[in-house]
Amino acid sequence: QVQLVESGGGLVQDGDSLRLSCAASGRAFSTYVMGWFRRTPWKEREFVATIRWSDGRTYYADFMKGRFTISRDNAKNTMYLQMNNLKPEDTAVYYCAARRDYGGRLDYYGIESRYDYWGQGTQVTVSS
Repeated sequence: QVQLVESGGGLVQDGDSLRLSCAASGRAFSTYVMGWFRRTPWKEREFVATIRWSDGRTYYADFMKGRFTISRDNAKNTMYLQMNNLKPEDTAVYYCAARRDYGGRLDYYGIESRYDYWGQGTQVTVSS
């Protein structure tokens, strides 16, 4: 059974940085794609970024504008989301997700329903 556990959220100020972590267990993830999504009280859960575990290739939502970076550490089975220059509108619960990689384009994985496994979420609050 795949388990995903997020950590690293917290309360920060406008312009600060945070790094979220997602510790994965229960599988060999070399054939998986993993992603970050976020949910605010006024929006459905939206896509943030995804990474192909086998080669580290990434795909981002347009609104990232270079502020966020997704990465993974194979040895630790952990995925990260480095978030820089945070803004109040980035306030959300951030979730990590995983699914088997079918091998196609990474933008295919920008859809919430295409993931099979989810973490419990970590709250990020950015004050102005």
